[in-house]
This record gives sequence, C-alpha cells and structure tokens, in this order.
Amino acid sequence: MTDSNKVLVQRALAGLIQTGDVGALATFLTGDFRHHRPGGLTLSRTEWLAAVEAALAPLAGMRVEIEQLLAEGDHVVVFSRRWLPDGGPEITVVDRWRIQDGLIAEGWELIEPTAEVTMHLAWWTVAPVR
Repeated sequence: MTDSNKVLVQRALAGLIQTGDVGALATFLTGDFRHHRPGGLTLSRTEWLAAVEAALAPLAGMRVEIEQLLAEGDHVVVFSRRWLPDGGPEITVVDRWRIQDGLIAEGWELIEPTAEVTMHLAWWTVAPVR
C-alpha cells in the first residue's frame, strides 16, 4: 500500500509541476480534501486549488528537486528543495499527504527559506539564568 501511495503522490505532483494543470491535480484529491499550514491556516479543496492556480504564473519556471519521498501506512512525506524563478531564493519544503481510498485526503506543508535555516536553529536556546 505504501508504494501505491507514493506513486499516487508522485503522479499528482509531477502533473502539476510539469504541466501546471490544476484540473489534473484535482482528480487526485478527495471531495473533502483539507490543506494545512502552520499557524492554524486550513483551506478546503476549492480554496487550496484556487491558491495553487493563483501561484502558477508567479512561480512559472520554479525548479523543484525532490530529495526524499517516504511513505508509511496512509501517509506520504515529500522533502524538496525549490528555487524560485528569476533568481529568487531557494526554499526547503516538507509536504505530508494523507491518503484515503486511493486519493489524497489531507495535506500539511512547511516552507522555509533555505538561507534562514541557521537563524532558525536558535529558537530553542535558553537565555542564561541570572
């Protein structure tokens, strides 16, 4: 099952990345699909597809390299590096997808500008007690 889930996610993302066809991506999603981002932002299927559609033109020419594709049970995790077009910054992205009945039912996404990674490593540093 995990291999078929990986293939499902690969097909969905490859179609979008290679052709920009949001309609084709929609065929891989359940009707009640939800997409989650940090900070509590959750989009419905319709809202997320509209956001993806709106991002296509500004992100045309973005280069994507999938570094890891992992699956366990009904979840698939994709770790990728992306270079924004026109000399834009490199970003690191982790997507987690939940598969249900052969379709993508839920997605979670974390995006971090790669140049800011070092700065973000200090979040757990505790100030010395005085």
